[in-house]
Amino acid sequence: MEAKLAVIRGDGIGPDIVEQALLVLHKIEEKFGHKFHCQDVLAGGCAIDAVGNCLPQETIDVCKAADAVLLGAVGGPKWDTLPGGERPERALLGLRKELGLFANLRPAMIFEALAGASPLKAEILEGGLDILVVRELTGGIYFGERGTKDTPMGPAAYDVEQYSEGEVRRIAKVAFDMAQKRNKHVTSVDKANVLDSSRLWRRIVAEVAKDYPDVTLDNLYVDNAAMQLVRNPRQFDVIVTSNIFGDILSDEASQITGSIGMLPSASLAVGNFGMYEPIHGSAPDIAGQDKANPTATILSVAMMLRYTFGLGAEADAIENAVKAVLAQGLRTPDLFTGEGKLVGTQEMGAAIAAAI
Repeated sequence: MEAKLAVIRGDGIGPDIVEQALLVLHKIEEKFGHKFHCQDVLAGGCAIDAVGNCLPQETIDVCKAADAVLLGAVGGPKWDTLPGGERPERALLGLRKELGLFANLRPAMIFEALAGASPLKAEILEGGLDILVVRELTGGIYFGERGTKDTPMGPAAYDVEQYSEGEVRRIAKVAFDMAQKRNKHVTSVDKANVLDSSRLWRRIVAEVAKDYPDVTLDNLYVDNAAMQLVRNPRQFDVIVTSNIFGDILSDEASQITGSIGMLPSASLAVGNFGMYEPIHGSAPDIAGQDKANPTATILSVAMMLRYTFGLGAEADAIENAVKAVLAQGLRTPDLFTGEGKLVGTQEMGAAIAAAI
């Protein structure tokens, strides 16, 4: 098959890790006979430096014309003094809105070779961990009405949390569809004891659940869900939740695995289009030093092959290669504990490509 990819290398370590992900993708091309036409575009701080805008219209146009987008990372302290609406991170919100990326998939799994890196006790994680957080990405408080006003206590700022039935229904369907392919269990997380938006959320999720009689649905308040993730994470299969709650809980879940540098993500639109990126940040302090872990970005490529292009065997090949390299003892600095072989960004990428 042939496909078009928009590639946003971004800031900090973004170019370092994307380069290795593309190396692995090229190996998939060679092995399976595919062709991916990649076009580089700018977003984030590098775009501000180049054209004065964190998300140029050209980038939006190229991304819309592509079959998928591969993103490294954006942002860094260099641009922290800019007004909120002009900072590099606004490019992410803009891309989600312009591309209709309403469903964020964040897997949190523990690789057997890295089980000791988790901060949780071994008995809590016995048998492994594989959670998928499905986060609504284009609604809620991040996209709601916002502003400032005067109050008796002085100037105040507000951000509105709002969800429509349609927004909740479509993200719930994604979660239940994913659960049907996994362990048939969805946990919906809200704050329905306090928030009207959460009461609507819970009602619509329950309606969607009726169409999936083979999937079990549980409901948890967000504060209890946060506690349960560290108390008994193996009870979860698919977690579906709002934009802000998903932002927080998916980061918590990633820390349970002990290695944020290992976890990919997908942001999906209606249909097969998606943007794929690691969940970690731009880490500018180690940019260009051959110290970054490219594995999360490489695994994001595997998610892209699976979810956008339906190439399950190719995705499996990448994931199995990662497991094989970890089993061999190769470790980037973020994973190295004194055992195994310390390697840099390029050697880790080359090893994973070679293992395919």
